[in-house]
Amino acid sequence: MFEIVEELRNVLITGKPGCGKTTLLKRVAGDLRGLEPAGFYTEEIRGRGRREGFRLVGLDGSRGVLAHAEFRGGPRVGKYGVDVGGFEDFLEALGPGLTTAPLVLMDEIGKMECFSPRFVDLAERLLGSPKVVVATVALKGSGFIAEVKRRSDAALVEVVPGNRDRLAGELAERIAALALAARRGPVAEGTSRGTVR
Repeated sequence: MFEIVEELRNVLITGKPGCGKTTLLKRVAGDLRGLEPAGFYTEEIRGRGRREGFRLVGLDGSRGVLAHAEFRGGPRVGKYGVDVGGFEDFLEALGPGLTTAPLVLMDEIGKMECFSPRFVDLAERLLGSPKVVVATVALKGSGFIAEVKRRSDAALVEVVPGNRDRLAGELAERIAALALAARRGPVAEGTSRGTVR
């Protein structure tokens, strides 16, 4: 696991599709609800026994649709049409919470989400702020996805079958320490990047 150093105030959770990144982020959000985190996660929209799209769920209870097989217009990822406008409306509604919360959770920094310039700008600003940001990020991808994983202020945690069951408690403990350190003042200098497998 990564060391608690204030320079690494952001935590990026990555791994293969289906490895449990979103489940892990939701468990961490539940464990840290006392810190009143803001943000969102995605979940599958299922119908007729199959996945039909992806729903956005805000930690404040708000909901939206990120992508759906029946959505026409806009970019597509596989069989899913991405509702960029709807996603940006959802982000705008979350805005006040994202600006005031000391801890922000995002699921995910992925290909669908990165079609939104507003999301990329928001993610960039949050990651560069004094807040603690915990985000899932696609294992593969170029552009902003690759750029985020190269950040010197982020610990990269890869979810694999051998670590996923123990990660939730360990991450919640370490993220709580980071959030408390962020509240105390400026980021320390002279520490190094941490990567976890």
